[in-house]
Amino acid sequence: MALRESPESPAPRRPVSPTPVGPVSPAPTRHGTAALVSAAAGVLLAVLWSFEFVDSVIGDTVANNLLGHDAKATAIGGTGAGLLFAFVSGFAGTFTACNIAMVASVGPLSQAGSSTRLRHQLRTLVRPVGWLALGMIAVSATYGAVGVLIGDSLPQLSTETVGGMPVRLIQSSVVFGVIGLVLALLGLGALGLVPDVFARRPVARVVLIGALIGGFLIGRPYPLFNKLFHWAVETGNPLYGAAAFTLQSLGNIVIVTLLFVVVVLVTRGGFLRWMTDPTRSALVTGALLVALGVFTVVYWDLRVPAIFGVGWFPTMPYN
Repeated sequence: MALRESPESPAPRRPVSPTPVGPVSPAPTRHGTAALVSAAAGVLLAVLWSFEFVDSVIGDTVANNLLGHDAKATAIGGTGAGLLFAFVSGFAGTFTACNIAMVASVGPLSQAGSSTRLRHQLRTLVRPVGWLALGMIAVSATYGAVGVLIGDSLPQLSTETVGGMPVRLIQSSVVFGVIGLVLALLGLGALGLVPDVFARRPVARVVLIGALIGGFLIGRPYPLFNKLFHWAVETGNPLYGAAAFTLQSLGNIVIVTLLFVVVVLVTRGGFLRWMTDPTRSALVTGALLVALGVFTVVYWDLRVPAIFGVGWFPTMPYN
């Protein structure tokens, strides 16, 4: 007689797949949308940007008030005055088109400052800013010393033109084009759309961005910086050049550094805790880097050449 299974016998169970452990990345479509919106914002910013307002109204006014005289018209008298001029002109040029991309460092700074305990706030603030300054100073100091040794043969100090476009602006277009592409790639990497070599190296990302900020000096056509560069070359001392360019770069990041410090302190570490979420952190960091990277490329490689008849770019009534 065939044996029947008892009603009390448990039904056979199917093996259950283990639940994945670890952070879940946002959907690729969300990544792509963030990249497209950020890129569009970068293009729009390049169209709306008023270099006359930022360079002259803001930059010159700040420098004149801090120095107590006309920064452009007054000669730099002595080493002390030159070093002060370097820092002040860097601070005054914080939001010029050749420096605004440093705002993208806020996201990576937050990732590198991972400590969220109140008693660790000082270290949380100092360490990421220190890494940013390390990469920045390494490049700016080196370029300052080398720039003094090379002198007037640098395209950046040339008064010549090629095809109607100043040689110094050709150097600017090349340098900022490369920097903008690197920033955009870093942003796409943070969003997961291309391989991110810094996924587990947030400090290395901050050091690289610092180096890119230092590299802004290699292409900067800002009139006050051009005046500083000529002064450094006239001294003939590469140490003065290194010191002046270092102070110029430090002046460039004062406002962003203070903004980062104030946000962290006011929120008592809440901003850093908010940024510990991998999805949120990736979106903030990636969006900033893509937007400002695209702005840098479009502004310096499309808009600036168009001013001199090379190609076409839309203009606003106030430009």
